Amino acid sequence: MELSVVIPVYNEAPALPELVERLEAVLRGNYEVIFVDDGSSDSSAEVLKELAKERPWLRLIRLRRNYGQTSAIQTGIQHAQGEVIVLMDSDLENDPADIPRLLAKLAEGYDVVSGWRQNRWRGQFFTRRLPSLLANALISSISGVPLHDYGCTLKAYRREILSPIRLYGKMHRFIPIYAKWEGGKITEIPVSYQPRKYGKSHYSLARVISVLLDLILIIFLDRYLQRPMHFFGGIGLLAILGGIGSFFLALYYKLTHQKDFVQTPLPIFTALFISIGVVLLLIGILGELLMRIYYEATGRPVVQIRERVNFSDSMPVSV
Repeated sequence: MELSVVIPVYNEAPALPELVERLEAVLRGNYEVIFVDDGSSDSSAEVLKELAKERPWLRLIRLRRNYGQTSAIQTGIQHAQGEVIVLMDSDLENDPADIPRLLAKLAEGYDVVSGWRQNRWRGQFFTRRLPSLLANALISSISGVPLHDYGCTLKAYRREILSPIRLYGKMHRFIPIYAKWEGGKITEIPVSYQPRKYGKSHYSLARVISVLLDLILIIFLDRYLQRPMHFFGGIGLLAILGGIGSFFLALYYKLTHQKDFVQTPLPIFTALFISIGVVLLLIGILGELLMRIYYEATGRPVVQIRERVNFSDSMPVSV
């Protein structure tokens, strides 16, 4: 199988016939399109079943309930057989005609090609476009993966870069960052954008908050997954130093007869900061133990080897 297109679906029945027709018009060669119905409450599954009757390349996976877009994408990736995997949305905002352009760019030696919807949010600069620009700039600066549109689902990946990745929560928008961790070469190209024809957008303020929380997790996973003691321990030591500083300041007030211990909150701060610092140091130690258990129990390699020369095929490709 040369190409797998993975499309999560949630209540998009009116858009599906047109989407399938447009996919059929542009895809060539040995390919499959995997629709993952994420517990839709409309007729999405029935529409896809009908469309699949005369299209052997159209595959459908139905989930028992709505697990979320990330889980649907992960399920589709696990079932995909293609050497290249393309992800896209089912609401017609992504244009299937852009898929050949993604594949052509991938053939230049990249592992990930991300879509960039340049003309999105026209007329909504302050409510949609500006927050999107700021969020993408923040993610790019922190992750070191300079993309303009992390929210665009339309992306092409080589199978070998996706295979080691496991997605949880709502982390699908950060797949390029995971790919970077695996040594992937990443780029982006402008793609078409059309406002949705049917239904309504699922965008909300809650999504912005979830993205920020996921970004904090990404920072931790990127920089401290294999050394959690440096993260928790560093904050813990700062807290302990703050507690010691509060103690000496309170002692200074006492010895200079400016304020008694009961006249200042500094003794309380001393106990609070030192207690928090000790707890964070202990969390760091537990984190180190859990990290080692994780790698030992799952057998997940600590590093991935890109290439080997003059080695036996029976030797491991990761350590």
